[in-house]
Amino acid sequence: MGNRITSLFKIKYPIIQAGMIWCSGWELASSVSNAGGLGIIGAGSMYPEVLDEQILKCKAETSKPFAVNLPMLYPEIDKHIDTLIKHKVPIVFTSAGNPKTWTKHFQDHGIVVVHVVSSVKFALKAEAAGADAIVAEGFEAGGHNGRDETTTLCLIPMVAQAIKIPLIAAGGIGTGRTMLATMTLGADAVHIGSRFVASEESSAHINFKNSVIEAKEGDTQLTLKEITPVRLMKNTFYKQVSDAYANGASIEDLKTLLGKGRAKKGMFEGDLEEGELEIGQISGLIHEIKPAKTIVDEILDEYREAIAENTTEKYNF
Repeated sequence: MGNRITSLFKIKYPIIQAGMIWCSGWELASSVSNAGGLGIIGAGSMYPEVLDEQILKCKAETSKPFAVNLPMLYPEIDKHIDTLIKHKVPIVFTSAGNPKTWTKHFQDHGIVVVHVVSSVKFALKAEAAGADAIVAEGFEAGGHNGRDETTTLCLIPMVAQAIKIPLIAAGGIGTGRTMLATMTLGADAVHIGSRFVASEESSAHINFKNSVIEAKEGDTQLTLKEITPVRLMKNTFYKQVSDAYANGASIEDLKTLLGKGRAKKGMFEGDLEEGELEIGQISGLIHEIKPAKTIVDEILDEYREAIAENTTEKYNF
């Protein structure tokens, strides 16, 4: 299954586990890497000393490549960058900022840089900034998302047509069939978050994991676009946000309501009512908490089954 992404990252399978805040520490990242994909440590929720420890533990558990996701709005980003360079982390996924700022600096230290975008416009900017690859994330994705609400089905072929560097699809992907669909549309690999939240190795609280596997169609909604768009599971906090909109809340009112630590409260501490529960629409297809290796294996098995089905009469017109 070699292609541009597996060659670039030196991995066996084009399956990348997203670097999600509060959910993706060293245990998940090392497990996915050991299963043949690319595991990512989510640095956005970590203090510098915590990231340092996480990288050391990940290196101790896997000899395979792994990555770190680094939101560029992180307040102590200089310290995180020093840590990545010190430990010779091979791949960095940057997001939420201008890719020009750090891409060359990372590459000068031998680090492969991937930038996460939600539109053709920003994909082109990331390519112009020298990024080695791009993650294009559709409207279905969990966590922070694009304002334009472009679905993965539309976004991936548009970005694939616009850029020349490798493309990774994200948003609404958690099965082998969705993997095949996005790769057929022009992606070289898939970037999967929500499915790995409900893994045994995820650092998410068990309450959050259980709420994910119980989720149904329509249980999430993209909101808070005036601050930073985020797809949330509908709970008491989400209702407070909806009520605030209905009452004509200002941006400052919304910021006050959001406050600090909402994501930690929900996803890491397990407060399912007052916490911020970030998850994608694919949660409606997730029904069990499983080991990360099992998740990777099942995605690959279904991917191969779906390819085999393309040879049947169902697809021959």
